[in-house]
Amino acid sequence: MIWALRRFILAPAMIGLTVLIWVTFPFWLIVGAALSPLFPGRLRILRLLWIFILYLTCESILLLVMFVLWISSGFGWKMRTPYFEGLHYDLVQMLMWFFFREAKRVARLRIISEGPSPDAHPGKPILVCCRHAGVGDSFTLIHTLMDWYGREPRVVLKDTMAWDPAIDVVLRRIPARFISPNPAKGQNFEDQIADLATGLDENDAFVIFPEGGNFTPARRQRAIDRLRKLGMERMAQRAEEMIHVLAPRPGGFLAALDAAPEADIVLVAHTGLDHLVSARDLWRELPLDKQIIMRWWQVSNEDIPAGREERIEWLFTWWEEIDAWIAEHRPEDLP
Repeated sequence: MIWALRRFILAPAMIGLTVLIWVTFPFWLIVGAALSPLFPGRLRILRLLWIFILYLTCESILLLVMFVLWISSGFGWKMRTPYFEGLHYDLVQMLMWFFFREAKRVARLRIISEGPSPDAHPGKPILVCCRHAGVGDSFTLIHTLMDWYGREPRVVLKDTMAWDPAIDVVLRRIPARFISPNPAKGQNFEDQIADLATGLDENDAFVIFPEGGNFTPARRQRAIDRLRKLGMERMAQRAEEMIHVLAPRPGGFLAALDAAPEADIVLVAHTGLDHLVSARDLWRELPLDKQIIMRWWQVSNEDIPAGREERIEWLFTWWEEIDAWIAEHRPEDLP
């Protein structure tokens, strides 16, 4: 029933809303221009309006083109073939490139990537572990992986992201999983992650966020309390010393490692948007005038410990490294 709601009500509603906004665009432009002097910031209303219209337009185009692809695939018959999967990756990459180009210009953002160059992993799949914080950080990561690294991401996302109709459709046509960070009894999300990480080829990138959710101070404290509840006092104390990240949940990461032993590990930290927790924060900051720094580290699969406890220790140590890097690279205002 929920599937039908997303596909047959939310998706057409989004397309209809996009058409309505473009038809009435002169009206919204006049209203936005009239309201802008009443709010602080430089043309804040107009900037937010344009980003919103841009997002709706990209999503609607994606839905319409995917509908055409569904028909041309024999009404879904050949949808999971490599050819049609490649078409979906190309479509997503093109639209994300266009959206990020405009969004960076309007919000005054600069994205800088530091670390190994894209050719640091020739002919090898990679397992990407990224911190999770700030508005749109997962989109930024996927865009960078596709545009800079030239990779086809396999993504593990929270199940709430499936309420976005375009994300729901596209991620059910390419390798991906919607997973609850707190699965119900009987649901083994580690098996789902292992299944997704199996069979990676040379241009694949398996993406996972070991923290299980976006960083907030309340979630950080809950993660520490959970470790103590499990009797892991030493890990809880280490988590208390990490100020900018959540204590990682190693289960999914370990499952991916076991399923893809041939993959190198890439760890990603970023700073610039991590102080934006809510839509209210985003509204207050526009235009952002910020520089986003993404730091990438490469670890060869030969350097990953073999034992489970050693791998958990390895992951915690890296998360402490990431926390220290974030502390040294706080958001910089653009001139």
